[in-house]
Amino acid sequence: MKRVKLGSRARRAFEGRSRGFSLIEVVIAIALIGIIGATILSALSTATLTLIIADRRATAESLARSQIEYVKDLLPYDSEDPQWYEHPGVESSDYPGYFVSVSAEPLHNPDDGIQLITVTVTYYTLRGDNKTREQTYTLEDYKTGEETEE
Repeated sequence: MKRVKLGSRARRAFEGRSRGFSLIEVVIAIALIGIIGATILSALSTATLTLIIADRRATAESLARSQIEYVKDLLPYDSEDPQWYEHPGVESSDYPGYFVSVSAEPLHNPDDGIQLITVTVTYYTLRGDNKTREQTYTLEDYKTGEETEE
């Protein structure tokens, strides 16, 4: 077997005289990784909460719009006998956790052929501190006696 001569630098590396990482350097590296990881997890948590809130609001808006269209189609407008329609806050069967209140009433007295339709959707969202907060989404629209069928 042939012996290979190593230079002083290479010899020190194999003989155990080379310097490694100190304990302080390792602790600092672990602390930095922990801070970065905590920041990323916090950002992901906030983004998820924001998406949930946006989804709940979009669902409430969709529910309110569908209820307005339902009331517009449900009640034919009669200017001689203006109809009053009120649907109290009842939990939606299609959307559990959403409470819908609908009212339709003549806009002016005496009636001039315009009804104001108001839909209020109440729902709950989760806050950042894991507590719920009641939210309401109100949508108003008008119904006239001159609407034509297409």
